[in-house]
Amino acid sequence: MKPLTAALAVALLAGCAGTPPKSAATDKPYDFAADPYPATYQRVMSPPVLLQHATVLIGNGQRLDDADVLLRDGKIAAVGNGLETTADAVRVDATGKWVTPGIIDIHSHLGVYPSPGASAHSDGNEATAPVTAQVWAEHSIWPQDPGFHAALAGGVTSLQILPGSANLIGGRGVTVKNVSSVSYQGMKFPGAPWGLKMACGENPKRVYGSKGGPSTRMGNIAGYRAAFADAAEYMKKRNEGGKEAEAKRDLKQDTLAAAINGDIRVNIHCYRADEMAIMLDLAKEFGFRIAAFHHGVEAYKIADRLAAEGVCGALWADWWGFKMESFDGIQENIALVDRAPGGCAIVHSDSAEGIQRLNQEAAKVIASAGRAGIAITPEHAIRWITQNPAKAMGILEQTGTLEAGKMADVVLWNGNPFSSYAQAEQVYVDGARMYDRRDPARQPKSDFLLGQDLLRGGVR
Repeated sequence: MKPLTAALAVALLAGCAGTPPKSAATDKPYDFAADPYPATYQRVMSPPVLLQHATVLIGNGQRLDDADVLLRDGKIAAVGNGLETTADAVRVDATGKWVTPGIIDIHSHLGVYPSPGASAHSDGNEATAPVTAQVWAEHSIWPQDPGFHAALAGGVTSLQILPGSANLIGGRGVTVKNVSSVSYQGMKFPGAPWGLKMACGENPKRVYGSKGGPSTRMGNIAGYRAAFADAAEYMKKRNEGGKEAEAKRDLKQDTLAAAINGDIRVNIHCYRADEMAIMLDLAKEFGFRIAAFHHGVEAYKIADRLAAEGVCGALWADWWGFKMESFDGIQENIALVDRAPGGCAIVHSDSAEGIQRLNQEAAKVIASAGRAGIAITPEHAIRWITQNPAKAMGILEQTGTLEAGKMADVVLWNGNPFSSYAQAEQVYVDGARMYDRRDPARQPKSDFLLGQDLLRGGVR
């Protein structure tokens, strides 16, 4: 190698080690949220589709009866009554059926805790230190997890996959489209911001109490403060330039700095109202915003404050009481968070089984609210599993409602999606029919399961 060439190579390597590449759309001097593992997702090409004569829930509170939805070039082309289209369109008679946006799950561990549930598949918690902001859940995702296809059959078209809750700060979560792929990058939702997973309360105490701490709730808070204080100092030095900006990258601090900047959305596993209040104050101390509290069985106690501060509650319909911090739950939790002026309620799963029936989990909330004298219509409730999670995840401009120009992520149901008998008959992702309950050829199956069929001699 010639001396000049060698020197150039050394300089380039040093630059790669010291400074992350800038994102295409940023002019920041140092991009804490640069992505060296970008999405390779490509939509499946498909003809135009016209769903006709359905009850349509737009996802933003509107309902249209005897309405049509036109999908073209991967987008929602139009929604209305008596739509016309070109001769090449596939026409689907949806008389008596309902159409909604694709379901979005803001809290999933598919791929990082895949099926079958073997210890070899336990890749969701990097339980080696209380703060592991440097790890990314996407690097644990096994795309062959059969749970993805089971979720698709339940109408789920997008989901945020998060690290587990062993750590104070567990690392980055990633949003994916629910499509088959050899690599996670082929599922990665283009342009979606990362989520940062944090956890308060009992879990970090339990995991680290015998490993040098934290062992108390005050230790938890001290740990968050120390981590964000370090990140704030790191940001300052990086942004000032000079020799400090050429120093070795710190992957942990990059993630925390990007959260402070608002480029990574903060999602916090937190059950008790008093702890959620503390975390809101922590966010103010270090200048970041919380996108959503997850699980939050006591969110109803601070529903007004959550609404006032623009924080969503990603909650279960009726899952609580399995440990002390989850003891004080009520079935009206989601309805009370939702009804606060400006409230943002989300029904989430945190479960490979629950993700298959998020529509029915939302139906439980409607029923519980009704018993408490709170009437909730289907056109309002659909927002809990479409528009609101999209908003909290930073993808509402692309999906979450059936509005012209958005991704054609659509579910055709056999009837009211909040019925006990509801089934997703057809599921479209970017306008392509990826699942059809009546067509075995459009019922995707994991390569892992196909391999098991071959071993058992069950070739079909």
